[in-house]
Amino acid sequence: MAENNSGINVREMVVDMLLEVVRMGTHSHILLKQVIDKYNYINEADKAWIKRVFGGTLEREITLDYVLNRYSNTPVNKMKPYIRCLMRMSVYQILYMDRVPDSAAINEAVKLAKKHKFVNLSGFVNGVLRKIAANKDNCIDTDNPSVLYSTPDIIINSLIQDYGREKTDEILRGFLEDRHLFVRIREDISENQKQDVVDEWNKENITYAANSLLPYAFELKNTDNLGRLKCFSKGLYTVQDVSSMMVCEKAGIEKGCKVIDVCAAPGGKSLHAVSKGALVEARDVNEYKVSLILDNIKRLGAPNITAKIWDATVVDKDALLSADVLIADVPCSGFGVMGKKPDIKRNVTQEGLESIIKLQQDIVDAVAGYVKPGGVMMYSTCTLRKAENEYQVERLIEQHPEFEIESMETLFPCSEHDGFFIAKLRKK
Repeated sequence: MAENNSGINVREMVVDMLLEVVRMGTHSHILLKQVIDKYNYINEADKAWIKRVFGGTLEREITLDYVLNRYSNTPVNKMKPYIRCLMRMSVYQILYMDRVPDSAAINEAVKLAKKHKFVNLSGFVNGVLRKIAANKDNCIDTDNPSVLYSTPDIIINSLIQDYGREKTDEILRGFLEDRHLFVRIREDISENQKQDVVDEWNKENITYAANSLLPYAFELKNTDNLGRLKCFSKGLYTVQDVSSMMVCEKAGIEKGCKVIDVCAAPGGKSLHAVSKGALVEARDVNEYKVSLILDNIKRLGAPNITAKIWDATVVDKDALLSADVLIADVPCSGFGVMGKKPDIKRNVTQEGLESIIKLQQDIVDAVAGYVKPGGVMMYSTCTLRKAENEYQVERLIEQHPEFEIESMETLFPCSEHDGFFIAKLRKK
């Protein structure tokens, strides 16, 4: 796995990616897509390895640093940036990848240290990694939840405040479960087209399983490049988490109804509403986000949908009393999707948590008037914080008494879906 037939050293590539995240603050999911697109010619096994080690190293960073600090005389924060990323990646392989021999992880790390002009530190790299490998079965002997679940205290304390320690442990374990890819087969295509999708998965040896909650949701394994598949390129199905699909499923969308999605990018919920027969206006705050929506509209060849740039905190007088269903999937802290987006754990701040609540309130206050009498507002987030969920809904009802709660549910992260909150509010 050091160097493949294309001459690409995948370990070196992962260290370079980790270094860019540390130095430049690049979002890991964006960087990963850029790298995989650039090196699309490498084999699927190498792509899967890069995704696993890059994402896993970021996800387990707090735990990895704890272990390194136990066995290294040089604290992690004092290491050279390249060596720090190299050591984290190597310890991840030792602790969490059974198929990678410890000796291979250590030897390749030493080679990379020398290659990048750290010959004088190659002995340090070798010695520390060998100590960790010799003690890997008991090197995390701690009751500290931050270390056990590799999650910062600010997130843990917030969850404990809302759910207590036992439930918080369950939630944090859910984040660390293996996450698979979920797709939504369009409801508005023919049965023959749906069969074409399944036939292609069989032909490509893709493992698939129907989700227990929704008949059109499927979990896929053994695929790392859907873009090369004919049915995906034709727009017969799209990537979307089950929790996100539940928004339109619970909304009660009927054919011909008007839907406004005010924070729509990249367009999953808007396009789901289209597949249920709705007329949809998808909006987001800037040109880049709207371009993501337009790309998905084009790939799916979706009818009856438009996309426009609009700041959701600004009232659009032309939209007042026009929506049968309003989707307000508002910006949030993302505590429900940390299993997929480790950047959330790295970048969380108290100031950010406080400011997001004000933004959510501003959006809701601006868009509540778009809903027709008898219509529905779907308020949703991909976080678990009650301050952004239940408490925001309570405030919404106080400020906009014309709405009443029809249903409210928190989905906790597990192998079947992300963490998510969905409230359905009916306008009297």
